[in-house]
Amino acid sequence: MPRLKDYLELHFIIFLWGFTAILGKLITIPEVELVFLRTLITALALAGIMYKRGTPFWLGRGKVLKMVGVGFLIAAHWILFFASARVASVSICLVGMATCSLWTALLEPLFTKKKIKPHEIFLALLILLGLYIIFRSETQFDSRIGIAMAIGAAFLGSIFTIINAKLAKQHPSTTITFYEMSGACLCTALFFPLYVTLFTGVEGVDLTMSTMDAVYLLILALACTVYAYTASVRIMQKISAYTMNLTVNLEPVYGIILAWIIFNENKQMTIDFYYGAGVILLSVFIYPILDSYSKRQHKLKQSFPEEVMIGKD
Repeated sequence: MPRLKDYLELHFIIFLWGFTAILGKLITIPEVELVFLRTLITALALAGIMYKRGTPFWLGRGKVLKMVGVGFLIAAHWILFFASARVASVSICLVGMATCSLWTALLEPLFTKKKIKPHEIFLALLILLGLYIIFRSETQFDSRIGIAMAIGAAFLGSIFTIINAKLAKQHPSTTITFYEMSGACLCTALFFPLYVTLFTGVEGVDLTMSTMDAVYLLILALACTVYAYTASVRIMQKISAYTMNLTVNLEPVYGIILAWIIFNENKQMTIDFYYGAGVILLSVFIYPILDSYSKRQHKLKQSFPEEVMIGKD
């Protein structure tokens, strides 16, 4: 039975996830180097947790390679995510990330062979309307590039989330995350030579950081990644999936409010941005409600198939 403490901790976890984009903008290390260090610290921390708990490391070559491959997607996702917050703004980045539900609605039937749900298509169209309103008003090149990066990050995020939903039923969550973080770290390391040639020129990879960069990076890796992830899994054992999904929808809201407070981004946004963001966030909030209603209707049809058929005739 969940207690008040559990609900408060859940909101704190969502707050930390919303704070991720803020930290990504505060840290002065370039995006690729930031992802490399974040995933390295996270993988090492998870390895220590697994060793202490006695969690098995080896799952077989095929399964490990699959998880490492997912880590490559995560690396690209985070690079685009942090780049979006820096090129445009944290608010634009988080609004673009809210399209993850759109991509999930379109991609999940392809991965799982589930039927497309009508309410998910409706919400997907609502999200597209919100994006159109924002794009129509954002004439600056940086803003358009930033939201395009965020949408790309959301697309990749939906793919590895769908894959992880399958993996989580078969293996310990810490083991999955360890190999995925290791894969993401390996991906950025392998990308460094191309990255140096195409983007940073003769300066090379820049891993130097200030004292505050180190502090922010540790918060990002340990608090926003290791703690938030393991704690969310623990709380999911007490709180229903519906409550969890409904609360997670507050992540972009918390992040945008923090961006307004820390970076004064509310002064930089047009009125159409607020209209478009409002439409997108509305679709994110009403998704769990419509999904819950759809599931109840499906159960009723299964419980009373004859009455349903008579009604259709």
